[in-house]
Amino acid sequence: MDLKKLAQSLHLYERRVLPEIEQHPFVSALSQASGLKEVEVTRALQWLENKKLIRVSVEPRDVVFLDKNGSKYAREGLPERKFLQAVQVKEMPVGRLAEKTGLSSEEVNVCIGLLRQKAAIVLLKDKELKVKLAEHGAHVLKNDFPEERFLRRDFPVDVSALSKEERAIVDQLRRRKQIIRVDAERVKKALLTDLGKKLVDLGVRDENVIDALSPQVLSSGSWKSKQFRRYDVMSGVPQVSGGKKQPYRAFLDVVRQKFVSLGFKEMSGPLVETDFWCMDALFMPQFHSARDIHDAYFVKEPKSGKLDERLVQRVKDAHERGGSTGSRGWGYEFDVDRTHRHLLRTQGTACSARMLASKDLRIPGRYFGISRAFRYDVIDATHLPDFNQVEGIVIEEGMTFRHLIGLLKLFAKEFADAEEVRLVPGYFPFTEPSVELYAKHPQLGWIELGGAGMFRPEVVVPLLGKYVPVCAWGLGIDRLGMFKLGLKDIRNLFSHDLAFLRQSKVM
Repeated sequence: MDLKKLAQSLHLYERRVLPEIEQHPFVSALSQASGLKEVEVTRALQWLENKKLIRVSVEPRDVVFLDKNGSKYAREGLPERKFLQAVQVKEMPVGRLAEKTGLSSEEVNVCIGLLRQKAAIVLLKDKELKVKLAEHGAHVLKNDFPEERFLRRDFPVDVSALSKEERAIVDQLRRRKQIIRVDAERVKKALLTDLGKKLVDLGVRDENVIDALSPQVLSSGSWKSKQFRRYDVMSGVPQVSGGKKQPYRAFLDVVRQKFVSLGFKEMSGPLVETDFWCMDALFMPQFHSARDIHDAYFVKEPKSGKLDERLVQRVKDAHERGGSTGSRGWGYEFDVDRTHRHLLRTQGTACSARMLASKDLRIPGRYFGISRAFRYDVIDATHLPDFNQVEGIVIEEGMTFRHLIGLLKLFAKEFADAEEVRLVPGYFPFTEPSVELYAKHPQLGWIELGGAGMFRPEVVVPLLGKYVPVCAWGLGIDRLGMFKLGLKDIRNLFSHDLAFLRQSKVM
């Protein structure tokens, strides 16, 4: 390494700090020796360490700080001085000392104890207790107290830099009220490396260096007699984190755009749903064990919501007798009060049910929704109590199960980069036939993407008023998002950790 070129590349802060490190290894001392602020010294140490000229360690140390009373005594003198001055002329009753000196009774008592230890006063017992200045006390009063000299120092003070006598003063002052305090701190300490020592020996205090051009330097012509600091192209620069969308939000926007480009329209629904739209309208019997997997969060207030009672009656008929679908229904007495209960939406298919009953439905039509759903679960790397589903319907006369298979293959290719698809027979109360979709991911192998099927007439007829074939499907988009973003913990999809978000890739 060319030491001369390295020396020419040093910043002004580095040139001031580097020669002082051997004598002043701590930041506060370096600040005083170099004339720089502590933040500027810290910055210089970071740059020097990056250049391998120094090693920086963090060491614990005890530091003395001046407290409230200490600042006052540093200006006005210790209470002991006022005490001695009050009894300098003649002896005085202890009871009058507080009034005479302006000290508190607590300070007077402390002074009596300390000055007796120094043989500076004598206590006389007469009708009342009196204080008299001793011969040695007059000598003490003429000179600075060691404690006063200590309090006039520049604080904070490193305990390790104190003499034995000064440490004894610290021990004594710490026992008194709010004069000093000693705090434990972790401080940076810099040590020169062999390369740093060579550079110091070479000499880096060249003040004939221009660090930055300015109009004054150019107009005065002073640059002609000086040397420009060498530009270090290898120097580390701060990382710039530009603004971007939260990674999972960006992924969902990509999914949304893909569906829109395929001709789908987006549908939505409320997070707080009724039992009717979430389950009953989907021909899920109120007594059926299929509801157990939903583990719904029910809302306390308001406990129930408003519904179109004509729709409720048609769904009730479908559950009890099959309605006008030709089905026998489930053959039980439908609980109308229960269907009004409020809960947090447990599945995105509730949006499909609302779409079928909507006046905005168009036939033929293609609809999708990215829906937040809630089910009780134990939180871990693969489970959350709230999650996103991408689901949708395609409604058109003449639609068949073959059309659904074609759609599922298209989705597997678009969203999982999969060429191979496997359809496994499944069960959902609202579709028949029903399948579960698996796709072969290039890196992860076979993964489950979601479920699909043809809506049963018992779902379509009560909501639409007639039967039209409906292909329905739902994909677990959170898992797909993990695969796309390279995550192994589903909780990271919703992370607010800035370090993680800044390092995440942009979709």
